[in-house]
Amino acid sequence: MERNAFFDNARVILIFLVVFGHMIQPFIGNANEIHTLYTWIYIFHMPAFILISGFFAKGAGDKKYIWNLIKKLLMPYIIFQVIYTGYYFLIGKADWQTSLFYPHWSLWFLFSLFSWHILLYFFKKLKPGYSISLALAIGVSVGYFSEIGHTFSLSRTLVFFPFFLIGYLLTEKQIMLVKKKAVMIGGAVTMAIFAVLIYFLPDINTGWVLASKSYGDLGVTEFGGLLRILIYTVSGLMTVSVLAWIPKNTIAGVTHLGSRTIYVYLLHGFFIQYFRQIELFNVDNLIDVIGIAAISAALVYLLSSKPILGISQPLIEGKMTRLKDKFSRDKTQTDS
Repeated sequence: MERNAFFDNARVILIFLVVFGHMIQPFIGNANEIHTLYTWIYIFHMPAFILISGFFAKGAGDKKYIWNLIKKLLMPYIIFQVIYTGYYFLIGKADWQTSLFYPHWSLWFLFSLFSWHILLYFFKKLKPGYSISLALAIGVSVGYFSEIGHTFSLSRTLVFFPFFLIGYLLTEKQIMLVKKKAVMIGGAVTMAIFAVLIYFLPDINTGWVLASKSYGDLGVTEFGGLLRILIYTVSGLMTVSVLAWIPKNTIAGVTHLGSRTIYVYLLHGFFIQYFRQIELFNVDNLIDVIGIAAISAALVYLLSSKPILGISQPLIEGKMTRLKDKFSRDKTQTDS
């Protein structure tokens, strides 16, 4: 599929929000404003990321595609699960011990992404209305089972799957409808309204937007399903609103990073967890938030840089084309 600057811009902005959200997470109890910002980001940033991932899953189903997914998603998952286990032990993180199928921190996304592709094989055989309704029904129902949680990333896989499925079903033309002026204006109003609502409802449990806990763990067993439907609605509206404001033209120095977000996603945890372990930062005012945002942006650029890509490509993609190309260019220049 030919690259579209809109999708690459969206990836860059969303991966920045992933890093930024992880940076400020330990400080959400410091001030209501930080809690509001964190919750506001988490309402849409993973649903939007997952929707875009679903859009690019058009070839899902055949055996070769599944084998490529194993190499692209499951192998890096296993490799980084082992690496992060050792890293957490070295930095003294208390919960460094875990099973292979209990994903460390952000690694859940790789396991879930593989699972979403597998689920597509069955769901794409249904009519769109039925498939989306069934996915939503499953996402609502799993919250009633406390046994479904972090293991195999099962809770997040099933709760977030509707966004992946919708992304798969959408065409590029349909997605680009968000760029209509009316949608952009409505999106700006929607984002502002939800920011205000979150600010004045500070007791919102962030577990609702993380999608990894049962309704019982969240303390709302009886009405949990209704609240998840509400979260689905809000997340959907916010996803559309945010995408409406994603630039559709190439941005110098930014857009090209959209093809490198998997590197940022897998590698930023080494920095974030170290920062948390040594309690390097403290965030409780606007200046601190701006500073953390700048550091987050710097991390995105660092982890998207060619040296980092070359070094980490064997672990993430299972190949060394970047290093080989670099050596070939250096040899050509030396010979000339």
